[in-house]
Amino acid sequence: MSSDDSNNISPISRDADAVACSPSSTAVTYSDNPSPSSLPTVAPDPLSWPPDGKLCLEWIQHLMSVFEWSSRNLAPSAFPSVFPVPVFDALVLTASKILHKEPNCLQINIPDSDSTVVVVGDLHGQLHDLLFLLQDAGFPAQNRIFVFNGDYVDRGAWGLETFLLLLAWKVFMPHRVFLLRGNHESKYCTSTYGFEKEVLAKYGDKGKHVYRKCLGCFEGLPLASIIAERVYTAHGGLFRSISVTPSRRSKGKKNRRINLIPEANALCLGSLEELSKARRSVLDPPWEGLNLIPGDVLWSDPSMKPGLSPNKERGIGLLWGPDCTEEFLKKFKLKLIIRSHEGPDAREKRPGLGGMDEGYTIDHDVESGKLITVFSAPDYPQFQATEERYNNKGAYVVLKPPGFDNPEFHSFEAITPRPKVNPYYDFEEVIDSDEDLDLASMVTTDL
Repeated sequence: MSSDDSNNISPISRDADAVACSPSSTAVTYSDNPSPSSLPTVAPDPLSWPPDGKLCLEWIQHLMSVFEWSSRNLAPSAFPSVFPVPVFDALVLTASKILHKEPNCLQINIPDSDSTVVVVGDLHGQLHDLLFLLQDAGFPAQNRIFVFNGDYVDRGAWGLETFLLLLAWKVFMPHRVFLLRGNHESKYCTSTYGFEKEVLAKYGDKGKHVYRKCLGCFEGLPLASIIAERVYTAHGGLFRSISVTPSRRSKGKKNRRINLIPEANALCLGSLEELSKARRSVLDPPWEGLNLIPGDVLWSDPSMKPGLSPNKERGIGLLWGPDCTEEFLKKFKLKLIIRSHEGPDAREKRPGLGGMDEGYTIDHDVESGKLITVFSAPDYPQFQATEERYNNKGAYVVLKPPGFDNPEFHSFEAITPRPKVNPYYDFEEVIDSDEDLDLASMVTTDL
């Protein structure tokens, strides 16, 4: 199915023989009740790109089989033997073309009265937990829409596989699978928290090429979505208004360009129109200047303190209180805000807000609706330097008709045992969750 099939999307069965697409090897059929018997026991054939460029369910099941098997049986450097560079190039190019055409804020309309929406939080390269989540929630389908809320890579050891699998689902079902950007889909974070080194370890002399293509794809990821005109989703959350005033025109015929100067007024919430006009195609969203909205959407956090203020702990983005949640919901006639961005390590330092033991929290409960944080990486982070592991559950949110405003929370434990693998970053030196950012190093440079 290609991105041109928006008006011709057929229902999907999770049985591999329900589709007329046949890769070179039989794919594993993932069941509703995952068990060791559902995992591949022999080496699956390497992936090849379909001659017509169209993916099908069996191809994606084969992809999951390949990633599952290789994570347990191959050294990272052998990854190209099962997922060759030409296949990577074809997948990322196809997905990037779809993503770059989407608006900053997706308007996700519900096609059928029996459709549900699954909202997924941070995944952080925990491939095996993602495979379980997809089995537990049910694969994307005509009447089951998925919204992934960013942070697919870093910290975990299988960020590349996680991101590529989601890109494959996006290519297969572009109007049923939506991928939003997280703060870790950036050059700064991936250089600090392991994804860059992971890619270089897996693709060797082609690693820089693969990493560069991933960064370009990150730039195309939309920033937010509105589901059924009721639910706003974004990785970090709310954002400021960027008010500007024109400076004086220069005299003479030359240099007639009007320079815009940001107003030094008190912070106030931005509008969906401002969000739609923000420039998202930056490797590292800026923390100063006129293009602050992408950084706000990706890095901001809720607070129990009223008002809107700079997020000094992170050095980028905002903190917003329950009054701001109420204002945003009421102004845009919404019922829910669903965001992610904070795992158990971050939440243990946030007085007044709930922990992430169950994979979700209801942070604000106001007159017009609720603010929810969902985090889908259980037993996070994969590599922990603390004496005791957090042992948090992951969770995903299911929204159902008719209102899509009564969320169902599904918590789940981490898949164990994880394959043994070495970390790709010095996790003992970066225990904290994205704090004390080196802002100077976030200035984008050419690769």
